[in-house]
Amino acid sequence: MHEIEPHWNWRDKYIAEEDERSPFFGKEYSEFTFSTKVYNYFIHPQWDEIGSQTLYVKLIYTNYDLEFAVIEMIGEWNDCLNNDIMFLKRNLIDPLIKQGIYKFALIGENVLNFHASDDCYYEEWWDDVKDYDGWIMGLNFREHVRNEMDQENLSYYMNYAEPLTQITWKPLKPDLFFIALDNLAVRLLK
Repeated sequence: MHEIEPHWNWRDKYIAEEDERSPFFGKEYSEFTFSTKVYNYFIHPQWDEIGSQTLYVKLIYTNYDLEFAVIEMIGEWNDCLNNDIMFLKRNLIDPLIKQGIYKFALIGENVLNFHASDDCYYEEWWDDVKDYDGWIMGLNFREHVRNEMDQENLSYYMNYAEPLTQITWKPLKPDLFFIALDNLAVRLLK
C-alpha cells in the first residue's frame, strides 16, 4: 500500500495545502518518511488524515466557481467501528460546504472495505447539498464495497452504481471531469 500515491497529475491546477480555503492549508509532507498506517501497512505520506485510523483522503481538486471537489480515498471505510463518516463529514466535508462546495466526487478505487453503521451522516450530507443542485458521487468503488453500501441504502444519498463503477478519470482535465459528472448527475438524479 505504501506505493499507492494520491493522483498528482492535477497539481498544476490545484494543491490543497496551498489553498487558504482548504482544510489542509499549510500542511507539509514528507516524501521519504512513512509513518501513517492502515492496520499494519504503511501508506504513502502524501495521504491526508481526517481523524480516522483506517480511512485517509486526498483533496486533489477544488473549484469554488463550479462548487466542485474531488476527494481520493484509501484504506478501509469503517463506520461500524470507527465512525469514519463522522470524521469525513466533520473534518473535510463540512469545511468545504462552508466554502460553497456542493458537488463531490469520491474516488474509491483504493477503498478496500466498507462497514456500514447507520445513514445519519449521509442523510445530513445530502440535505446540505441537495438544495444547491449538489450531488455526491462515488466512483470506482469495488463491488463488495458497493454491496455493503447498498445494504445500508446509501444510494438514497450518493450515487455509486453503474455507470460510475469503471470511470477512467485520471487522463481527464479536472474541469472536463466536472462537466462529465455534472451532465451524468442530471441524468442519474431524474
